Amino acid sequence: MRRLDNIDLRLLRVFVTLVEAGGFTDAQVALNLSASTLSTHLASLERKIGGRLCDRGRSGFRITPFGDAVYKAAKQLFASLEEFDQRIGQQHDQLVGRLRIGIVDGVVTSPELGLQTAIGHFMERAKEVTIDLMLATPHDLERAITDGQRDIVIGPLSQRAPNISYVPIFAEPNALYCGREHPLFDVPAAKIDHEALARSPFSVRAYRNFDDLYRVDHPRASATVMQMEAQSMLILSGRYIGFLPRHIGDGFAERGLMRALRPEIHGFQSQHFAAYRKRDANSPLISAFLPELRRQAQRAAILIPT
Repeated sequence: MRRLDNIDLRLLRVFVTLVEAGGFTDAQVALNLSASTLSTHLASLERKIGGRLCDRGRSGFRITPFGDAVYKAAKQLFASLEEFDQRIGQQHDQLVGRLRIGIVDGVVTSPELGLQTAIGHFMERAKEVTIDLMLATPHDLERAITDGQRDIVIGPLSQRAPNISYVPIFAEPNALYCGREHPLFDVPAAKIDHEALARSPFSVRAYRNFDDLYRVDHPRASATVMQMEAQSMLILSGRYIGFLPRHIGDGFAERGLMRALRPEIHGFQSQHFAAYRKRDANSPLISAFLPELRRQAQRAAILIPT
């Protein structure tokens, strides 16, 4: 059996990046390597490991069954190495390793959900920790935490996976908005009834499975988005109405660019959770980072007038 203890871990990391990038083009950008260098690294790893890891050529990139097994084993190896680093760091009362965080977009302006403050406080005592931050939809975040691609994720999650712990962080207020050029912008609130809303093209957040439509009993979606920036753009166009978190929509409203439509009727709260795998409950990094998330949300809720 071929000994593998002399394999350069850097080559394995290159291969893992290549697989997760789905091919050479995106992997070159992620690794800042030329195609020839990337190909040389891959060929070197294949020689050392004793098998073809992927097919590449005019037909495109495709991982082989052997390559898939190596990829999964490499992911387990890197996870074990990070756990090793964390345990050694614990003995010296230090936080070390990599913390992979996932969060929905459009929260940077939220005092409660914006990670910037929590990360700042966390890094005061975790200077040796590497932060890996990803923005994604709630569906993609739940898949990433279940598959082990993220260590902790924050968003309006479904709370379904039995092996995942869900910690309530903050109930985010949402409202229905139109843009300044929309026909409803100057209509008195009392005249904005169901018929008026039903006549307005509606933009929905697709990852909510069209719950936005049901909230106002709207007949159909005229646009779909996956990010809050895209939703803001469509509403600002003056052609669509749609839901936004209030920390986003009210910011535009204060500048006269949007209007909340009957928020006392159409407003709702979206519960955000922090989720992590139950087996990672004693992880030093999660144990240190999660309290910062909760403290930030609680601190901001106290400071913001109701």
